[in-house]
Amino acid sequence: MSLTGAARRFSLAGLSCASCAAKVETALQQQDQIDRVRVDFTRAVLRVESSLPDQELLEVLQRIGAEVEPGLRVLPHSTGASGEGGGIPRGQWLRLAGGTLLLAGGLLLSGPLELPVVAILFYLLSYLLVGGSVVLTALRNLRAKVWFEEHLLMTLATTGALLIGEYPEAVAVMLFYLMGEMLQGRAVSKSRRAISALMDIRPDQAHRVVPGGTETVSPQRVSAGETILVRPGERVPLDSRIVSGTSFVDTSALSGEPVPRRMEPDSELLAGMVNGEGVLTATVLRPFEQSALSRILHLVETAGENKARTERFMTRFARVYTPMVFFSALLIAFLPPLLHLGSWSDWIYRGLVFLVVSCPCALLVSIPLGFFGGIGRASRQGILVKGGNYLEGLARVRTVVFDKTGTLTCGEFEVQKVLAARGGDAQQLLELAALAELHSTHPVGRSILRACTSSPNEARIDDSRELAGLGVEAHIDGEQVVVGNRLLMHRHGIGVSTQECTGTAVYVARAGTYLGCLIVSDSLRAGAKESIEQLRRLGVRHMVMLSGDRQAAVEEVATALRLDDFYAELLPEQKLDRVNALIAQQHVGRVAVVGDGVNDAPILARADIGVAMGGLGSDAAIEAADVVLMTDEPGKLVTAIETARLTERIVWQNIIMAFAAKGLVLLLGVFGLATIWQAIFADVGVTLLAVLNAIRIVR
Repeated sequence: MSLTGAARRFSLAGLSCASCAAKVETALQQQDQIDRVRVDFTRAVLRVESSLPDQELLEVLQRIGAEVEPGLRVLPHSTGASGEGGGIPRGQWLRLAGGTLLLAGGLLLSGPLELPVVAILFYLLSYLLVGGSVVLTALRNLRAKVWFEEHLLMTLATTGALLIGEYPEAVAVMLFYLMGEMLQGRAVSKSRRAISALMDIRPDQAHRVVPGGTETVSPQRVSAGETILVRPGERVPLDSRIVSGTSFVDTSALSGEPVPRRMEPDSELLAGMVNGEGVLTATVLRPFEQSALSRILHLVETAGENKARTERFMTRFARVYTPMVFFSALLIAFLPPLLHLGSWSDWIYRGLVFLVVSCPCALLVSIPLGFFGGIGRASRQGILVKGGNYLEGLARVRTVVFDKTGTLTCGEFEVQKVLAARGGDAQQLLELAALAELHSTHPVGRSILRACTSSPNEARIDDSRELAGLGVEAHIDGEQVVVGNRLLMHRHGIGVSTQECTGTAVYVARAGTYLGCLIVSDSLRAGAKESIEQLRRLGVRHMVMLSGDRQAAVEEVATALRLDDFYAELLPEQKLDRVNALIAQQHVGRVAVVGDGVNDAPILARADIGVAMGGLGSDAAIEAADVVLMTDEPGKLVTAIETARLTERIVWQNIIMAFAAKGLVLLLGVFGLATIWQAIFADVGVTLLAVLNAIRIVR
């Protein structure tokens, strides 16, 4: 049994064929030395998990890659083969031009000049010039026992046409195949660059402050604690805190927010933001590899490895489709003439039509481009999607479950009232609650600390612990103090006075005696109501809110937003039970859970699609969810679903277009009503149209 090694990435130079990518992935999966492999055709990147040393692994990959796909080069990822090219090599233009002239000469010689023998010579020269490399590749693949690939199919189809005397069509098929491959390669390269440009927010340099001035270095060479200078118009190179200077900073590359933020001393800058008109001096908080931008780029770059279900199905389907059409072509070519149902040349021609349309490139190329384009588009809008599978799932969401605090409400609580029990002192009650909450990270606890005007004396605290979904237990001055919700009081057998006040009630007890409660309130997040209405217009049928807050406070929010259902006073495990119950109801469709990504990781992980809001700079949010909204705007969820549905719509347009074109040609071909010219359009032409359609997503 091999030990699973760390994931390593390699660039694939010369990978312009999606079916080739699938073959490379399949061949590598069969190797004992390789534990896991994934080919990302969109970025021409190979991800491998293996216990082999780097150099030995590279040699294995290069050997297998060359066997499966001659001409394919596996390179260390730093060489960036995925970004290569875009232009069409001059040699291909010359072959295309020469082949076209020879074909025109052949047509002239076989027509007006009536020199058929010389015309055949021109056709053969044209065929060899245009299709020679295709034939050689087919022969190499045959030696490598690679069957049912497009070079072999095209060679068989054109050789068959030559044998039955269809010289012009044989040459034309190779000519249009070469032209289509050139245009397709250019379109794929262009779409790769367009998608990469959406995420081209990596800073190139940093100005490190040194004695006597500054030096310009790579961001990777700057350490935490060093000082950097950010000039007007420059991209912030590292996560840092401003020491001096004020400016308006464009955060749209990370958050999608169009309005620049004002930054001043003590404000935190994140790598990838763009400085406005001011000069900023800042202290670096963490190395570039640990920055929010680095994590975001890594997740977006690896998103192509999480393939959508549609993409995985089409890859499996392609393995069946090509052999099926190939053997159908053989049956059509040989069975009818053997049964004396027509001439050999007629039925062989019909079989050749089948061969030409037997490659599923339109599907294998356009589908991954479409999904990765959608991921790139979402990232530009401040939405991080971790893979095509999650983008596809988001497009099909019909139920959304919201965690209340920090999602539909601002999560910025304020103490509105301090209600001491009979004979109690309100100020002392507030001070005791603040002391118990001194180490709390919960928004309610922080609001109590802000409301207390006196500084809590930490020496009075013997110990304290925070209880998720309940509150805080502490020992202060030798006595047990509990601060939290009604459930916590019930656990300790403490009776409370239920105050009918708007807001969240935080009860306080000491040594088993109820002392009173604090009423804290939260406000609805701006745009929450409009976002709920937009979600309904998008076809989200069921919207539910979960909260650990008391019934009255939760009901008020649910009523204001016109939600379908709500559940209050829930512990974290009870929230998980509610989500499980919803998912079990098949009529609710795909379920998305929206939370802050910090206190609700279990329900985010359990949902069909977990969505974390406010993920900019939050490690927990980025790790917990499938989709991360980089700001706290509820409207980002609407944008995410719209982007997902646009992506799915274009992907399905390509699927329908490819199947319709190929199906029509196959049907007409059986009855002898389709020509090889039409077949080549259904193959190469439709692939080109599908790629161009996929590019629309990023525009």
